[in-house]
Amino acid sequence: MRALLATSIGVTCATALTLPLAAPAPAAPVHAPVAQAPAASPVEPAGSTQSLPLRPLTGAAPRATGTPTETVSPAAGQGLLRRDAQRFSLVGVIWDDADAELHGSVQVRTRATGTTHWSGWQSLETHNTDHAADSGSAERESGRVRGSTAPLWVGDSDGVEVRVRSESAGPPSARAAAALPSGLRVELVDPGEDPEEPRAEGGQAAGSPSAVTAVAPSPGTTTAAQPGALPESAGLTMAAAESSAVNADLAPLGATMIQPLSKAESEEQAVVGPAAKPFVGPRPGIVTRKGWGADESLRERAFAYTSTVKAAFVHHSATGNNYTCAQAPSVLRSIYRYHVKSSGWRDFGYNFAVDKCGNIYEGRAGGVSKAVLGAHTLGFNTNSMGIAVLGTYSSKNPPAAAVNAIAKLTAWKLGLFGRNPKGKVTLVSGGSGKYKKGAKVKLNVISGHRDGFATECPGIRLYKKLGTARTSSAKLQGR
Repeated sequence: MRALLATSIGVTCATALTLPLAAPAPAAPVHAPVAQAPAASPVEPAGSTQSLPLRPLTGAAPRATGTPTETVSPAAGQGLLRRDAQRFSLVGVIWDDADAELHGSVQVRTRATGTTHWSGWQSLETHNTDHAADSGSAERESGRVRGSTAPLWVGDSDGVEVRVRSESAGPPSARAAAALPSGLRVELVDPGEDPEEPRAEGGQAAGSPSAVTAVAPSPGTTTAAQPGALPESAGLTMAAAESSAVNADLAPLGATMIQPLSKAESEEQAVVGPAAKPFVGPRPGIVTRKGWGADESLRERAFAYTSTVKAAFVHHSATGNNYTCAQAPSVLRSIYRYHVKSSGWRDFGYNFAVDKCGNIYEGRAGGVSKAVLGAHTLGFNTNSMGIAVLGTYSSKNPPAAAVNAIAKLTAWKLGLFGRNPKGKVTLVSGGSGKYKKGAKVKLNVISGHRDGFATECPGIRLYKKLGTARTSSAKLQGR
């Protein structure tokens, strides 16, 4: 679904971006597929990315009709003068070196599709290296990862203007240009059309015959799911079937929703030791990747796991608040494409996402009940999960529905791994800038991104609500 033009906001925490380079090469599967893909045509909605190189800004930039011309000095840095583009809804800026930080400002303005109306200048968060795979991991060392700003949801647009200014901008102009990372490009992402609206599958989700062989890899190990016989009636590509099959114990193959369960049902389904009292919260309804229209051909084919889930890190996506809940699937598809095609990640960075209406979405593929390795909190991705609330919550309070969704999700998922939402846990840093590699860090089981990295994420307004989320989550677990 396409959106109205957004007019917001400086962003303060981030998700990364999407570049129209070649898709990441699939990881070599550990197990060879034992079934052919169904003959049905692919079901993923199409999307696209336009990648435009930025150039030194000189001369005069045209302004909107009826306004004076703006003079741009050679010291202004790099950018893109106002130009037409194919339709897009999300914008971000990337550069070649993933380890290089952009010390300066990035601003964009866009034109609503089919109009002459241009937005005001909107800022993108530039310090986005804290949302990434850990140093030394296969994902980080793939050779495809790039530096990036946070992306910004701008709604249905067909014109763009960009300016990137260094902190040292000013005479001489050469100094400003030298301070910016090389290979600056603006990424314009079209999420494609929405899939069919997620709907209830009818009562309690019944597990379909297992289509995947379970794997229990060592921390950080990337493995491939082994497909079993895939029913032709599923109408799925092989990659989509594999993505769905890792949730086969929770929902039928090809389901758009994982249905909610009561606390008693969730505890009965959970695997717990005979001496352990199960503190598992009721499972919330979760929109699957198929439900929000993830194009499974974009991501790496294999899945990556760690040994357990000790903590949940809460983020905001920093993509702005000018989206409707009906547009949330489009926002997710845009972020996903930006993470994979632009930033060079193996998949969507977060394990889960929550929209402003409290809807919960499956994020990185691998199974919502499993310990899937994400790329959300640099230095602390191992043995944790990342939850991104769609929006920017530095100066705006998060809706109560979103905070409640965090509590419901963590009560269930952390309960599966025996974690107390009001407790503490010790994690070993993989090197985050805030903590050196190997440091043992005591953190809240439900932490904000800023607890593990020097960042404003998840925005001070959302961060202040985490105490409420912890209390509610523990209560849902029966503690």
